[in-house]
Amino acid sequence: MSAQSLVVEGSTTRITFTALVALLQRIFERHDTSAHVAAILAHNCASAERDGAHSHGVFRMPGYLSTLASGWIDGMALPEVTDVASGYVRVDARNGFAQPALEAARGLLVEKARSAGIALLAIHNSHHFAALWPDVEPFAEEGLVALSVVNSMTCVVPHGADRPLFGTNPIAFAAPRADGAPIVFDLATSAIAHGDVQIAARKGERLPPGMGVDGLGQPTQDPKAILEGGALLPFGGHKGSALSMMVELLAAALTGGNFSFEFDWSEHPGARTPWTGQLLIVIDPSKTGGQVFAERSQELVRQMHAAGLRRLPGDRRHRTRAKAEKEGIVLEAEELQRLQAMANA
Repeated sequence: MSAQSLVVEGSTTRITFTALVALLQRIFERHDTSAHVAAILAHNCASAERDGAHSHGVFRMPGYLSTLASGWIDGMALPEVTDVASGYVRVDARNGFAQPALEAARGLLVEKARSAGIALLAIHNSHHFAALWPDVEPFAEEGLVALSVVNSMTCVVPHGADRPLFGTNPIAFAAPRADGAPIVFDLATSAIAHGDVQIAARKGERLPPGMGVDGLGQPTQDPKAILEGGALLPFGGHKGSALSMMVELLAAALTGGNFSFEFDWSEHPGARTPWTGQLLIVIDPSKTGGQVFAERSQELVRQMHAAGLRRLPGDRRHRTRAKAEKEGIVLEAEELQRLQAMANA
C-alpha cells in the first residue's frame, strides 16, 4: 500500500477508497473466495464504510471470515441464472453471496426492464450480510427505479408475539431525480439494525427504549441482553411487523429461499451470514406517460424542502461520501492494523 494511500493522524488513519477496496479484496481472496467474489464484496464493504454506514463496513469483516472458515458458505460459488419469462429472472446463488448473484443477472435484468417496463429478479440459496442500498443505487444512476428486499436470521419478535421469528428484513429503494444524486433509502423493519446493536455492545453503550427485549421477554436498553438470548422489536409496532412479514413472503416464499427461521447453522460454529433469499424489482420510468419521472422526482424534493424538511433520506450518506472522496476514509489505527493482519493471515 503506497504512502499516498494512507495519512496517519494520531490514533486514526485516512485511507483512500481505492486502497481500502484493494485491502479488503486481498483479505477475501486470502480467506477462500474467488477473485471475482472478493472484488464485489470488497467494493460493497468499502462503500458502506466510506458512506458512514459503519455497522455494514469493515466492522463486518471478522463475521465474513469466520463464516467462510466455518464452511457455511461457498466463497467460490458460480451463480446459475435462468431466464424465466419476459419480466422474470431467477438466480440460484449456489450457497454463495447474494451480491455476485445479482451481478451475474444484472445485464439481463436491465435489458428486460427496459424492454417490458418492469422486471423482477428472484435470488435464492443466497447469503446477504451487507448494506442493501448498494444493490439498488446503481440502477437509479442509470435512470431506473429499483426496490429490493432481503430477509435474514431470526432475531425479531413479531408485534404481539412472545418469541423471535422474523429477521431484521430490510427494504431498499432508489429513484433518479433531475438535479442531484438519486433518492435512496435502506431501512430495517426492526427498530434498529442488528449491526448497530453489536456496535453499541462493543462500545458499552445503552440503546434507546423500545429497541428490544431480554431473554425473559422484558424490555431492555442493554444491547448485550438483546444479543445474548434476547431479541429485537419491529419498528412502529404492528406496522413494522406487517412489513417484516411482507419481506419474508417476497424474499423467501416467492424466490424459493429460506424463511428467517428455516435454516440451521448449529453445525457450523462461526457462521454469521443468513442463508435466505432476495427480491429485486426494477422499473423503467421512461415508459410512463406524461412528464419525465426524474423531473417529477425533483419537484417532490423541492416541495419537501419548501415544507421545511432539511434532510432527505440519503443526504447524510452523500455528504459523508463526498468528504471521504476528498479527504479519505477515517479508520482507527488499530482497525487498520487488524485488517492488515487479516490480509496476511
